[in-house]
Amino acid sequence: MWTRSFLILHGVENRRPEGHWQHELAMDLRERGEQVFYPQLPDTDRPKLADWTDAIRAELALMRGEKIVLCHSLACAAWMHLAAADAASSNPASADRVLLVSPPGPEAYDWDVIAGFSTAGLDLAGLRLAGHSVRLACSDNDPYCVEGAAEQYGRALGCEVDVLPGDGHLTFTDGYGRWPSALAWCLDETERLTPNH
Repeated sequence: MWTRSFLILHGVENRRPEGHWQHELAMDLRERGEQVFYPQLPDTDRPKLADWTDAIRAELALMRGEKIVLCHSLACAAWMHLAAADAASSNPASADRVLLVSPPGPEAYDWDVIAGFSTAGLDLAGLRLAGHSVRLACSDNDPYCVEGAAEQYGRALGCEVDVLPGDGHLTFTDGYGRWPSALAWCLDETERLTPNH
């Protein structure tokens, strides 16, 4: 009987490459005997919000025990839209814990490929992103959130925020292969996300 399960959600143009912290985290958790869902979301090069939220809901339905969700980049926006839909329909929270890593900022949605994911119309303060805890991890120089994710999302969501100075979009090319503090947070929600250097 699983007491918890993990759902790892990637961003646009991401094909779950080896070396990326999400891929390494999925492998590390599985080696520890954890139940991990790490789906390839549909049409990663030209994603549609409804397709992604439908796919995420299908994965959530398979999870057992404590549901722990980790989103990177565009998946953060998809999760916020899913949470907004849940709030509008008075459904209970879809997850027990959520980690949002490097969500795109308002200017990023000028790119037509992801424009449909814009969080501009969402009441961030009213979102119930998780039943228990939400944490945001971001840098202070993310090219996809020039507005600053800590300010843009952290304050509005009222969540715990870990700022990793100078670490860009927190991708493999930014030095985020295996990320020990992400694994530590998975195993203990009181852990903070720390820089990978």
